[in-house]
Amino acid sequence: MKTKTNHSSQEPDGIKKGRLTPVLASVALVAAFGSSFQYGYNVSVINSPELFMKDFYNETYYERTGEPMDDSLMTALWALTVSFFPLGGYFGSLMVGPMVNKCGRKGTLLINNVFSIVPAILMGISRVAKTFEVIIVCRIVIGICAGLSSNVVPMYLGEMSPKNLRGAMGVIPQLFITVGILVAQILGMRMILGSAEGWPILLGLTGIPAALQLLLLPFFPESPRYLLIQKGDEEGARAALKRLRGWDDVEDEIEEMRQEDEAEKAEGRMSIITLLTYRGLRWQVISIVVMMMGQQLSGINAIYYYADSIYRKAGISESDVQFATVGTGAVNVAITLLAVFVVEALGRRILLLAGFGICCVGCAVLTVALNLKTISWMPYLSITCIISYVIGHAIGASPIPSVMIIEMFLQSSRPAAFMVGGSVHWLSNFTVGLVFTYMEQGLGPYCFLIFCGICLATVIYIFLIVPETKNKTFMEINQIMAKRNGTYEQADKEELKDFTAIPVPHSKEGQAEQNSAL
Repeated sequence: MKTKTNHSSQEPDGIKKGRLTPVLASVALVAAFGSSFQYGYNVSVINSPELFMKDFYNETYYERTGEPMDDSLMTALWALTVSFFPLGGYFGSLMVGPMVNKCGRKGTLLINNVFSIVPAILMGISRVAKTFEVIIVCRIVIGICAGLSSNVVPMYLGEMSPKNLRGAMGVIPQLFITVGILVAQILGMRMILGSAEGWPILLGLTGIPAALQLLLLPFFPESPRYLLIQKGDEEGARAALKRLRGWDDVEDEIEEMRQEDEAEKAEGRMSIITLLTYRGLRWQVISIVVMMMGQQLSGINAIYYYADSIYRKAGISESDVQFATVGTGAVNVAITLLAVFVVEALGRRILLLAGFGICCVGCAVLTVALNLKTISWMPYLSITCIISYVIGHAIGASPIPSVMIIEMFLQSSRPAAFMVGGSVHWLSNFTVGLVFTYMEQGLGPYCFLIFCGICLATVIYIFLIVPETKNKTFMEINQIMAKRNGTYEQADKEELKDFTAIPVPHSKEGQAEQNSAL
């Protein structure tokens, strides 16, 4: 065991030198703005112009049939317009593994722009073409784009970041998602593009970030881990690391990648079936499923859905509700930005516990406040609960689960893990969007107690099972989870075999110590 400890203590020292270089910062900006921003933008973009888009649906139907669209058909068409986005996200998540393994992380992001630019153009001309069907179809295509980007961008940035910046870089995609939501809310205001004439432009603007990414991303390197471990291109990986780190001494990270490669050669690339049945990854898989379900089933989309009506009940005029909504979006951006700076200082685990804990309390108090809304100051307590809930989600529940997927899985299993996590994320998102209206009708304010219970259960699980991964290499995290899975002895032996390949002094004492460790 001493051999392993000594080597591990030497290896991280070189990796700790990692800093935010201009190349690393630029690639994070291009990848997150070109992909993650679109996810957030399209989550929120159809909320403000809803009434004008429904009028367009009705007018187009009337011109075709000579009679107005009945309410049931309008409700069904709008439900499809809204719900097809997360459904497309689910399909996009299923495409992650095959695409990142075959095309690489950067290559997948470049191809993914097609799923944004084409529907952006079609939605932009839908009013002129007098077809609402194309909007509904394009929503599922743009959802595929979001499903791919929400998984590939964290993977891409996490794999190219030094371990001391991996958490912060992993939160950046979520930051741009919140920025996308805020920009859509601002542009969707009545005086800007949230009007009968402006909504097609509002929908079409999503193609601009994709076009910029298509132009700029080819100038940046592919993931060094993908190049070395999956393509066997050590020189390419070394060149990419030198550009990203800003210096030539990258051998410590190359060596760490070699060890990961050697440890996984016997396994090969993992399919979803293998991932779900492999004992050595049992608790990692359960953990990402719990965190992703908790993230979406905790009610974040329902909170946004319910926010406007709560603001109205608090006495905010109809014309000012949009400003309150934008203010909530601004809080979301500010707190997510804070998470970028504190995730490496406080760690992942404390942010997860704090985030879900705040959401749990917020839902519980919101239930009370909505039931006692006749008291004059209760609506303002409701607003406070919504803002507190958004803060909790932004600080931990939204950004950290993707970081944990990056860190809890090694290269061979990471794509499949993102497919599982992404599928759970989008199916849970779709489920909440589908059933929340019925929950609210049947249970009223008490529906938030369900979200409260889900947040509480997630907090308990994280406290008992999920380890802290801050400032640890992927192999160190793998050893921690191996103990949890009951496979530590096997993992320990596999890693020690890797160390025997490293030249050591041929002294009797050194050989004796190595034999003892093995």
